[in-house]
Amino acid sequence: MSVTGWIIIAIVVVVLLWLVRIYNQLVNLKNRFKNAFAQIEVQLKRRHDLIPNLVETAKGYLKHERETLESVTQARNQATAALQQAAKSPGDAGSMNALAGAEGALTSALGRLNVVMEAYPDLKASQNMQQLSEELTSTENRVAFSRQAYNDAVMTYNTYRQSFPNIAVAGIVGHGQDATLLEFEDSEQIQKAPSVSF
Repeated sequence: MSVTGWIIIAIVVVVLLWLVRIYNQLVNLKNRFKNAFAQIEVQLKRRHDLIPNLVETAKGYLKHERETLESVTQARNQATAALQQAAKSPGDAGSMNALAGAEGALTSALGRLNVVMEAYPDLKASQNMQQLSEELTSTENRVAFSRQAYNDAVMTYNTYRQSFPNIAVAGIVGHGQDATLLEFEDSEQIQKAPSVSF
């Protein structure tokens, strides 16, 4: 084989190795943001699991506030469904926007419940309610931290994918779309856990 043939083979091998490296890095970064979303999922499931206990505890005291309790339960169910859908395709714009909207509605419903609970001193003094509120506040903080880690991982993936020449390779190997950040409608409301004062 001639020297020119060996040079062409060497160039082809280098190009193939370079393409493999870009592809592997895209896969690595995509798996990182999917893992980061899994952490959000764990915390949101915990949050959703706490809410029925909160509603049950409040039910005995808030007999005349049935509509408020039902709105919290309905918002929780919608948020749970949105989370299940988002878990199937982390980074998908539609799923992330639906999850953000559902979580915003849930946070608003919990805020209305907290306002109603202010009028019931016995409920505020309940040990069970205090413990549930502390767990919910702790979970809200964990959600905020997990969401930040997810958004950081998405940003790293998107930046790498959008860089040249990676963007040309990304479209060819199935990484043609940016991942979507998870931004709640009122980020401050999520980051600052709902305050339940007793």
